[in-house]
Amino acid sequence: MKERVEAVLNQLRPMLQADGGNIELVGITAEGVVQVRLQGACHSCPSAIMTLKQGVERLVREQVPEVIEVVAV
Repeated sequence: MKERVEAVLNQLRPMLQADGGNIELVGITAEGVVQVRLQGACHSCPSAIMTLKQGVERLVREQVPEVIEVVAV
């Protein structure tokens, strides 16, 4: 599952990097919660939670159905 999640994050990285940010996969819990760390401009962006939930989480859950949630740590 980790490889599939990382592949989805790799699809998203160019968009985040274009705005001066990035995303790092920290881990995946046994329950299917993906833990990520927002970096660069994404770390302090007021829209970061919306990007995380409506962008990252939506795409990860579509492509990796075992994932139940994506959270920033």
